[in-house]
Formats: sequence, structure tokens, C-alpha cells
Amino acid sequence: MAYSTPRKFALLLALWVSVTVAVVVTITSFVAAGEAIWWVPVASFTTTFVLTYFLAAYAVERFIYDKIKVIYKLIHSQKVKKEDKTKPSIDLDRDIITEVDSEVAEWANERDKEIEYLRNLENYRKEFVGNVSHELKTPIFNIQGYVLTLLDGGLEDPTINRNYLQRAESSIERMINIVQDLESISQFESGQLILDIERADIVRLATDVIHALELKAKKKGIKLVLKEEYDPIYVMVDGDRIKQLFTNLIENSIKYGKPNGRTKISFFDMDQNILVEVTDDGIGIEEKHLSRLFERFYRVDKSRSREAGGTGLGLSIVKHIIEAHNQTITVRSTPGVGSTFGITLKKVKPNQVIS
Repeated sequence: MAYSTPRKFALLLALWVSVTVAVVVTITSFVAAGEAIWWVPVASFTTTFVLTYFLAAYAVERFIYDKIKVIYKLIHSQKVKKEDKTKPSIDLDRDIITEVDSEVAEWANERDKEIEYLRNLENYRKEFVGNVSHELKTPIFNIQGYVLTLLDGGLEDPTINRNYLQRAESSIERMINIVQDLESISQFESGQLILDIERADIVRLATDVIHALELKAKKKGIKLVLKEEYDPIYVMVDGDRIKQLFTNLIENSIKYGKPNGRTKISFFDMDQNILVEVTDDGIGIEEKHLSRLFERFYRVDKSRSREAGGTGLGLSIVKHIIEAHNQTITVRSTPGVGSTFGITLKKVKPNQVIS
């Protein structure tokens, strides 16, 4: 736009007014004197141009651009980081209106994104609080029922007192597990948990977890196996956390596996990394659930999941463990066929010197 800046606008307005005045003065002087006096229109043009230009520039800046400056400075202060905040200057030779229009649109778009993020965060918070209360409510009510029964005379009944105390202890154990898992996630997210990274044989870590969970798997007829016989594969990890990761993934496959099924652990050399896959032939997961699978307390089938036990935090912990190692985790699944969780870990050579 030709008059998009204050000075251009004032210049064009002064030019138009001064030309008009000069023409009028020329005609008037010619009619009055009977001849054209050259210096009269020149003087009137010059005087009018100067006065009009400065008056127009002042008026535009005073009554219009002062208001725009406020908007511009507000948006500028919102956009820059606090430590980088400097007083913005407005050059009257620039197209301020277009710049402000662009920045307002950009600012409004960013605000829309922030509002959407806050809405999602609020929904997540509500869902999280609801899930925590639900998970804790069940064992608390169970404990309350057992204690009330014992207080109402069951304590003297040898047929139920020990049984109810064992059930109460089981519910307390469930509450402890939920709190411990939440504490672990909180430590991961806040960066308070320091990993003890060292060289470890990932095959040995997986084998140890398989042996620890064999009895639980046999109760459901599920076999826990390695894909093949592997030589030691060394990676840089926190061994205890990786064992926890394997435990969560394998327990998950046992809970949702088919009777007489199989859970298989495979290792693949990926140059600088090792890809570890935990594959089961269980009930599988629909694609619509995969993107939320690692959220805290997210359950694909809520009724079935709670019957199977667990805190609903296992996969979320797995994700945080892998992210703490600066590695990635993926999942692929087909309903009725099974699921595969893949993680990457940094590989080291057996004889490599670790500094």
C-alpha cells in the first residue's frame, strides 16, 4: 500500500493539499491581478506542504499510532522471553499497521494453541485424579470391610480372622505398589532420579527376569523364551531399571496373554544400538488405543484390566525408563494376534573401555 507508513501518508496528504491550495491561489491571483505571479503559488505550495506534512504526521502519530504502539509493545513483551525482553522501537518509516496485523494474527494463533494445551492438560488432570481416586478407593474399601467384620466379632472366629487379615494385607500391598509407582514416575519426570549407568549384558538381564517370572507364567500356561541362544550383548544401562522394564513388559504379556501362549524376547544389532523386542501372542490392542497406551492409568479394557490386577502404571514407567536412557520405545499390535514392544539401548563392545 502506497501510504502504509505514517510518513508516507503525511507526505501524500501534504502533497495533495498543497497542490490544491497552489492551484486555487494561482487562479485567484490571476483573476484579481489579471496576470499570473509565479512566486505566489510557489510560496503557497511550499508553506502549505510543510505545515500540512508536519500536522498530518503529528496527528497520525498522536491519535492513531500511539494506540498501535501500545498493542505492538504488549504483543512484543508477550512473545519474547523474559530474560531477552527489550523495549521495542517503532520506526515510522516501516509499515507498522501490516506488521502489527501480522503479529496480532501470530499472537492470537499462539494463544489458541496455549488455550488448547491448557484444556488438554486440565482434562488430563481431571482424568488422572479420577483414576488415582478409583485405584485407591477399591483397596481402601476392601480394608475397611475386612476390619469392620473383624471388629464385629470376626476376630474371635478362627475360620475367618486370619483369612480376612491376609486379604487386608493384600489390599495394603496394592496401595503401596500404586504409591511407589507414582513416586517413581514423579522422580523420572522431575529429573530427581539419577540413573546408575554401567556396562551390562542385556541378555543376562532379560534371562534373570524370565527366571523370576516363570512360575507366574506357568500358572497361565505361558512360556517365556528367548528367540534364540545369544552370546552376551553389552549395553550402557541402569541394570535395575532395565530389569524393572522387562518385568513390567513381561507381566503385561502374562496378564493379557492367551492360555498356553508364549512371550518371546528378541535382540537385533542396529549398529550403535541394540533393538530389544518383547513379543506375545495375546489378545492384542486396537490401533486407536496405541497412541495413549503409555499414559498413566490408561487401560484398553478397564473392567478386564482391573480384574487382571496391577496398578495401571507399568507401561508408563517403561516409557519413562527408556526416555531417561535417551532411547525410544515403540509398539505394534494386531487384535487377536498379539503385541510387540520394541526398545533401543546403546550398545558397547565387550572390550570397550568405559570412561
